Amino acid sequence: MYDVIALGELLIDFAPHSVSETGYPVLAANPGGAPGNFLAALTRYGCTTAMIGKVGDDMFGRLLVSTLKDAGIETRGVILDPDQFTTLAFVSLTPDGNRDFSFARKPGADTCLKPEEIDETLFSSARVFHFGTLSLTDESAASATRSAIKLAKEHNMLISLDPNLRKPLWKKEEDAKAAIEWSLRQADIVKISDEEIQWLWGLDPQAGAKRLLQEYGCSLVYATLGPKGCYAATANTHVCVDSPKGIHVVDTTGAGDIFGGSAMSRFLACGKRADELTQEDLEKIVRFACTAASLSTQKHGGITSVPAQEDVTALL
Repeated sequence: MYDVIALGELLIDFAPHSVSETGYPVLAANPGGAPGNFLAALTRYGCTTAMIGKVGDDMFGRLLVSTLKDAGIETRGVILDPDQFTTLAFVSLTPDGNRDFSFARKPGADTCLKPEEIDETLFSSARVFHFGTLSLTDESAASATRSAIKLAKEHNMLISLDPNLRKPLWKKEEDAKAAIEWSLRQADIVKISDEEIQWLWGLDPQAGAKRLLQEYGCSLVYATLGPKGCYAATANTHVCVDSPKGIHVVDTTGAGDIFGGSAMSRFLACGKRADELTQEDLEKIVRFACTAASLSTQKHGGITSVPAQEDVTALL
């Protein structure tokens, strides 16, 4: 029995650590990939999780699998591909900790997952299936993702989505928009940023959340506002929660994923459907997630930057 299974990219984030004498960045390798970061937060906060994906049968691929195992994430759904390299992401950071990405993914192993390689036994007793749209950028991973969503629906699982827009990975922005629109219509729970809402529809976060609830059939929407916190809504209630103040930001990589996993952990702990959440329930969920995500920015990386629950509770 798994609380959450996720499908998608596992990769290495290379983040600047210092600058060499010749002016080139000295990079530190960190384990990452949005679904992996998401599951790491869930596992840290008491949920059982499993990952589906593909990495290269190389040094970094084996390291990623080992890191997931160390984090308590089931890895039997992760395939080591001897013919493809593990995807690499090169992160550049601004002085305030925000980042930009360049990818070595032409292809990367994560794009080569095939539908027939999905371990269907993982779906037999799981509660939630989570995915992002980076697994829809290329075949055969796009077909594998659609097959996994079909399996999840057949097993009456909740569908969780983080669009996680990364424009450089799409051949055309119209393709990205179509894939995200399709994905949103599959999902029950959506974590989406204010920037993504603006890019999709030219709306503010509140109007975007309302549209997802009323037109797309979503039951719970988290519209994240960067350092300002999060607006969250169901059909029956909504809250706006600020992020904690006084956090020294080092690296925001993975913070949104950690928000999503933290929020999912608290939602599952409630034991209620989304439409049963009270305003107090929703505020507790979002405040915990905002705090965990904020604390994660004090360290580099994603999977390895999830704060301990006692640290989150202390700041709360």
